[in-house]
Amino acid sequence: MCEAIRHDWTKEEISDIYHTPLLELVYRAATVHRQYQDTAEVQVCTLLSVKTGGCPEDCAYCPQAARYHTDIRVHGLMKTEEVLEYARRAREAGSTRFCMGAAWREVRDNRDFDRVLEMVRGVNAMGMEVCCTLGMLTEDQARKLHDAGLHAYNHNLDTSPEYYDEIIHTRTYDERLRTLEHVRNAGVTVCSGGIIGLGETHEDRIGMLHTLSTLPRHPESVPVNALVRVKGTPLEDQPRVDAWDMVRMIATARIIMPGSMVRLSAGRTEMTIAEQAWCFMAGANSIFTGDKLLTTPNPSFDEDHAMFELLGLKARKAFKNDPVSEPAVTEAG
Repeated sequence: MCEAIRHDWTKEEISDIYHTPLLELVYRAATVHRQYQDTAEVQVCTLLSVKTGGCPEDCAYCPQAARYHTDIRVHGLMKTEEVLEYARRAREAGSTRFCMGAAWREVRDNRDFDRVLEMVRGVNAMGMEVCCTLGMLTEDQARKLHDAGLHAYNHNLDTSPEYYDEIIHTRTYDERLRTLEHVRNAGVTVCSGGIIGLGETHEDRIGMLHTLSTLPRHPESVPVNALVRVKGTPLEDQPRVDAWDMVRMIATARIIMPGSMVRLSAGRTEMTIAEQAWCFMAGANSIFTGDKLLTTPNPSFDEDHAMFELLGLKARKAFKNDPVSEPAVTEAG
């Protein structure tokens, strides 16, 4: 029998889980995973940068920030037909969720946004779940996306509230949380997680998980990213994230947010299949596949097909009902 999903986790409780000896932690997470999910299923997603570079933000990890000298070539918003052709190829390769990212600080009500709405309608008509990550947006803009067929909106918290100002100065933590609220109020599912390897402490990682797990409703998708170090960004010299740190983060997220999809996201190119298998054991049940994640390398469709065959995994169907129906929680609990 599944235990009730909680929204009242304390940092101390999460810390105790996070610091559990690794083998015991993975066993506990795997047990929870089996209670709430089909452990043979993994959501297969593809992420396309539909507008690249030139972003006015100063996120220290991001090669698309205009102020950093990286090798990213700036290009404007792609044509709708090009995006839909890419989505068709992703669907044929096995993806069931198609995510579109634009290097904007915020959504503006202009012709570019109208074109994004066209893209959303077109991908939705293919029978794929559609996700966007476009920066901050208003509730009205979120409703327009919802009406066009948007299934999910990604807006990561990146790190803990306490460490956030060390990484980003052009957008506040509260602004990120308000965007998540706008998305939720519009009836779009929420995709929100973070990045490890930014120079944060273990307490910061716990703090980010605490924020996510105490939202009125848990994000339906929780991406766990390892920093991809890009030359020209302030974090280019950070050490590689240890795979066991990814396992620990995924396992903790799985235990405290058991009904969510936990995505093993950026950083997989530096992980072996065995290390990724540990992440699946710890409760990961979503990945991005395809050669790029926006602008950084990622395993190809063929590589992931081979891994799925080896591990006995299968792609989760699009629009499959969440295994847990989780109502929003009021202030009174």
